[in-house]
Amino acid sequence: MTIHAPLPEVRAGLRHECRRLARCEDGVTLVELAVVLPVFLLIFFGLIDFGRLAFHYVAAEKAMHIAARVAAVRPPACGGVPQINTRGPLAPSDIPPNFGSLCREGANVCANPGTTSCTGSAANSTANEIWALIQGALPNDATVANLSFSYAYDSNLGFLGGPYVPIVTVEVQNLNFEFVSPLSALVGLSGAVADPDLGSAIPFPAMSVSLPAEDLALGNNG
Repeated sequence: MTIHAPLPEVRAGLRHECRRLARCEDGVTLVELAVVLPVFLLIFFGLIDFGRLAFHYVAAEKAMHIAARVAAVRPPACGGVPQINTRGPLAPSDIPPNFGSLCREGANVCANPGTTSCTGSAANSTANEIWALIQGALPNDATVANLSFSYAYDSNLGFLGGPYVPIVTVEVQNLNFEFVSPLSALVGLSGAVADPDLGSAIPFPAMSVSLPAEDLALGNNG
């Protein structure tokens, strides 16, 4: 014979169990951990990422100074750069300037060949030497092709018949910095970078250093 509890007692028991369940705090720590842990990991890896970014930025700045110094005392990394200063264009009535005259003594004392620019190439010994010195300071996806060189005429440098002395500029560009955390995706969604589809990478700042050349024609020993 089965004895059933009166319905009011069943309802009272259910209400009691519901109140007990509402007061129960078992597992609260796990819930809090599940909420806090992803935020903590994001901040932790963010600190690592931005530390790496700051290191590469400072190291790349130092590396570019080394690159410009080497480029200023080595044969050109670009083809078509003159070796000597030739006379500038003269009118029929002009008296040709003497060899040895400073280029700054007149607008047409030395010819202005303009600016010669090129991208770094593994086939060029100067570009290869520079790349071997600085590649460790740049992000991992960098190649010698991320370097660019330019040789710009400066009338304040050199003399007629002497070695061509341009302003040498070495620039690193078109690099991306790889994150180990999803921070770059969040930055991309915020609109802070031009391309939010870069995934785990953001554009690495371009930087350049310029120096007057010293001996582009014969420089071999720095």
